[in-house]
Amino acid sequence: MNQWKNFTKGFIKENPVFILLLGLCPTLGVTTSAINGLGMGLATTFVLLMSNTVISLIKNVIPNKVRIPSFIVIIASFVTIVDLVMAAYVPALHAQLGLFIPLIVVNCIVLGRAEAFASKNTVLSSMIDGLGMGLGFAFALTILGAVRELLGSYAIFGYKLINTDGMLVFVLAPGAFIGLAYLVAIVRRINK
Repeated sequence: MNQWKNFTKGFIKENPVFILLLGLCPTLGVTTSAINGLGMGLATTFVLLMSNTVISLIKNVIPNKVRIPSFIVIIASFVTIVDLVMAAYVPALHAQLGLFIPLIVVNCIVLGRAEAFASKNTVLSSMIDGLGMGLGFAFALTILGAVRELLGSYAIFGYKLINTDGMLVFVLAPGAFIGLAYLVAIVRRINK
């Protein structure tokens, strides 16, 4: 039962974006639409889940001196799988996310969970933690992308709600900072 607390931490108590303010590069870079945020979030969730699982399985075999490089190789392997699968099956989304997919390798959320959690806990706990943190990240990116898309073009998931132009600032880079700032403030207000 205690393991399921690790799952909910990623959504509420330790949301990577809204609470910990980690992984802001892809958060600000790809959230021009809800579908981009969801796609990046699910890709990162897969990498978190799989890398946490493998690292937890082999944590006792990895020498301490090469722990971090070993984690990066494991993470990079799963990022390569995600990159190739997305290029084959969702090429339009893959083109939109571009360079941010390979950058999952150095995302501090993924490496941080590998070091802080998966290397010290059981396989099941590590899987649940990876899934929870990943889905919390996907949730945050999707919400931010939806807000920016809604305000920037009056659309959601590509479906136009109002047939007019939106506020251009939310489609551009400053809109990411503005949207994230308001969402962080709202989440912190709710948590108090």
